[in-house]
Amino acid sequence: MRQEFYEQITDALVRDGYIVIPHAINQHFSHKLLNTAKKIKRFKRAGISNAPNVHIDSKRRRDKIHWLDYDNGGIQSEFLDFTKGLQEYLNRELFLGLTYYESHFAVYEEGAFYETHLDAFAGFKNRVVTTVYYLNENWVEGDGGELVIYNENNSYLKTVVPHADTLVVFLSDKFPHEVLAAKKKRYSIAGWFRVDKRVGIPLPVEALSAL
Repeated sequence: MRQEFYEQITDALVRDGYIVIPHAINQHFSHKLLNTAKKIKRFKRAGISNAPNVHIDSKRRRDKIHWLDYDNGGIQSEFLDFTKGLQEYLNRELFLGLTYYESHFAVYEEGAFYETHLDAFAGFKNRVVTTVYYLNENWVEGDGGELVIYNENNSYLKTVVPHADTLVVFLSDKFPHEVLAAKKKRYSIAGWFRVDKRVGIPLPVEALSAL
């Protein structure tokens, strides 16, 4: 089953460069991840730009993050095992040379947003494939927090409502995207398959390449 799922994602990346999958894994899985995120007390403000120029800019993004790590067979480990399998499949089928995956829980408080950006740093070969996994239960129209995806010409492509157990995967340097202002607390896991060398522990910030 998981092999077919990886194949579905891989085929879509080759064909379209992105895929949105509702009911991607199962509701119980996303519910456990949501409960884990809600218990975290150490969310930190996310910043913009690349090190050493990272800084907080509330006019451009207002989310808070907490990096995922293996938790002795717990739900974070389950999620990271899933992404490890996807990494191996993408490398085998597409020869991407992905070296590791990093991810964080992201929480958007009421009014928080993230302006249009690319996930790959301009001029750097680092992030290759982006994943976003949503954890929000009972999310309805009017709750905001939608992901809006644009194509390489900055033309509108798709709006994704952040329903629980929805997975989005896309090429990091091809699709500008933004998160619209949330009307209530919104949870997700954002992650990136990379081709550079992992150096130490990730900084509690994320990059933004402004358009």
